[in-house]
Amino acid sequence: MYKINKTLTNLTFFFLLIVSSVNGQQNYQAATIGFYNVENLFDTGISVGYIDGTRSPEDPMYHISISEDEISNYEHEEFLGEFTYENVAGKKVIRPLILQKEEFSPSGKKVWNEEKYNQKLKNLAEVISELGRETTNDAPVIVGLCEIENFKTVEDLINQPLLKKYNYGIAHFNSFDARGVDVALIYQKSRFQVTKAKPYVIDIFENDGSRDYTRDILRVTGLLDGEEITFLVNHWPSRSGGEAASRPRRQKAAEVMKGIYDEIRAENPNAKIIAMGDFNDDPVSPSLDKTMGAISTKGKIKDGDIVNLMYTMFKNGNGTLAYRDSWNLFDQFLVTGTLMDKDKKFDSYKVYKTEIYSPEKLVQPDGQYKGYPYRMFSGDTFRAKGYSDHFPVYTVLLKELK
Repeated sequence: MYKINKTLTNLTFFFLLIVSSVNGQQNYQAATIGFYNVENLFDTGISVGYIDGTRSPEDPMYHISISEDEISNYEHEEFLGEFTYENVAGKKVIRPLILQKEEFSPSGKKVWNEEKYNQKLKNLAEVISELGRETTNDAPVIVGLCEIENFKTVEDLINQPLLKKYNYGIAHFNSFDARGVDVALIYQKSRFQVTKAKPYVIDIFENDGSRDYTRDILRVTGLLDGEEITFLVNHWPSRSGGEAASRPRRQKAAEVMKGIYDEIRAENPNAKIIAMGDFNDDPVSPSLDKTMGAISTKGKIKDGDIVNLMYTMFKNGNGTLAYRDSWNLFDQFLVTGTLMDKDKKFDSYKVYKTEIYSPEKLVQPDGQYKGYPYRMFSGDTFRAKGYSDHFPVYTVLLKELK
């Protein structure tokens, strides 16, 4: 009834020979790029956002999380306006958060304590460490994350025993998202050196002029084994209120991301860009199909194209999350044509294969949601063996060693 993808895209005998070479003669270098919506990774403390408008928004210290008990220790002024870079310029203000007191705290509905938090970290670290391992015999070099609360939660995650040995770095900026969740990128510091990191705000306003706060798009440009690649981490507005009613919000997000592509290509027409994220839209949705102009991996691909690596998977009925017995494929990779191996040379990093990671342990084994991704919470009921309401995805890049 439910289709769970375990299929490679465009796998040929030629590619099978490459896998043999990678695992045997080491003639090729591989790097796994992963993405995972980790579903509400909150710590147990009650925090607020502290914005220092005297700093640049590209400074990680511009907007930080502090304990609610520490507010009096920080210089700030009362602020009742819309949270925008312009409105808070020169000011130091507090941004209240929702979800924490009533949901993710020891006294909240979920009785979110250190034991449960540590179990969540352990489970997530286990999954992340496995992405692409069967091909590369290594943990992923790059992983985009969404639904993380703050820098600390990501730091706690990469310090888990299964990940700590890979010495991951973190790229993260607090956003103005109303729920207090952000996106982040972790990377093996021995293989990826960051040269630029920047958040891009998605400005969405309702008909009455009020601000609809959502997650920023995170841009991280750097050198992957000496080769420049830019990663864009996304978590677009949800379908709350219905797909059609909420569509303009994702349309706006798509316009912002398309602008980032154009900005990067203006700097370097041959740039390699990998956008990843939970887009809350399928590959055929207008935001991705029309606004982004993302095409499938089939057919002739030009360097200037934007290619959706998940398009064919979706057409084949595969998905990363389920709702009312229907699968969606919201978690996707969109790459520039410069990353597609059109000549089968792998002379620089190119896409080798892309998968949805859905082993049996990540699948709900019984009950009403049997076959769905195995969540840690069903309502307020805790399940120690649970993970997230999304399956992670990954793509493996490959290049020939000279």
